[in-house]
Amino acid sequence: MAVEERIEQSPERAAEPSGTPDVRLERVTKRFDDVVAVDDLSLEIERGSFFALLGPSGCGKTTTLRMIGGFEEPSAGVIYLGDHEVSGTPPYKRDVNTVFQSYALFPHLSIFENVAFGLRRKGTRGGNLKGKVEEMLDLVQLSGYGRRKPRQLSGGQQQRVALARALVNSPRVLLLDEPLGALDLKLRKEMQLFIKRLQHDVGITFIHVTHDQEEAMTMADRIAVMNRGKIEQLGGPDDLYERPQTAFVAGFLGISNLLTGEVSGRDTVRLGDGTTIRVRADALDGRSGRVAVGIRPEKIRPDDQDPNALQGVVRERAYIGVSTQYIVETRYGNVTVVVLNDRPGSIPHSPGDHLTLSWDPEATFILDPMEEPA
Repeated sequence: MAVEERIEQSPERAAEPSGTPDVRLERVTKRFDDVVAVDDLSLEIERGSFFALLGPSGCGKTTTLRMIGGFEEPSAGVIYLGDHEVSGTPPYKRDVNTVFQSYALFPHLSIFENVAFGLRRKGTRGGNLKGKVEEMLDLVQLSGYGRRKPRQLSGGQQQRVALARALVNSPRVLLLDEPLGALDLKLRKEMQLFIKRLQHDVGITFIHVTHDQEEAMTMADRIAVMNRGKIEQLGGPDDLYERPQTAFVAGFLGISNLLTGEVSGRDTVRLGDGTTIRVRADALDGRSGRVAVGIRPEKIRPDDQDPNALQGVVRERAYIGVSTQYIVETRYGNVTVVVLNDRPGSIPHSPGDHLTLSWDPEATFILDPMEEPA
């Protein structure tokens, strides 16, 4: 049976107009006594997408996920699943399932019965139940494991059982609450790619909560970066990384070098000593006055081959396998540079070496200089 046939839409979903988002939040606020966990948040999540809520602890991402799932009720605002408002509807009556970091498998039940649990509650029996469970175990690459108990499986295998159990009833939306946090680094990276492929195969909307920016960027089609209960920026991984709109987003999605200066032309910024920095033609977008020019460390080269250049002295060097990271002191402060170790026999720069750092104008982004990076 083809994967597309395994996960069938309910009649209600099939009848909805094309383009109806699977999840819609309208001005949702959640307060816990005097603490505002989610602050007037509006959001649409497209059908069949892999969406991530990304941010530090306390930013409101898990509370948002729990409100979508029905585990928390908003203090204000409305939540829709498709065309149906679900505010006030208990979790078991919402067309969603949740996968938790702890897996939450039933230790006394076999893997088959863990996956079959939701089907039995819906009244599915006999060959239909057996066929659906076996298809789902096949989908998560656990065919033949049905008689085992959870304790007989590895952490990654248990996580796949949890995914199978959550997907077997064909929910509209699958909620993933930091599901990979308990796994070691190697297995976590393997599971990131596995879950991404699984979502592509089943076509169900996945909403993934994580504080790990690399995990979100690896797995999700679109990411909402949250801070203090609000969405700082929403977009695809490449857009968020290459064109952050705030210093918080720039800092949370990796290291950023920020150089403050005055706009001096349509695509130029003049630093304090008169050095002119060329930027992307659309980066300034009509700005004037003081701005911060942002450059990612891997975009900077320790040579003078690109139009923008700064002089500096190496203060620190750290070898990290695939690349070497340098801290270079310049008259504008320390600049972080990351150089790929892709050339055998190349001689690394050492502390005390004088360097010319250069980068292409297309590698720049512009931020408000009053903001502080995360």
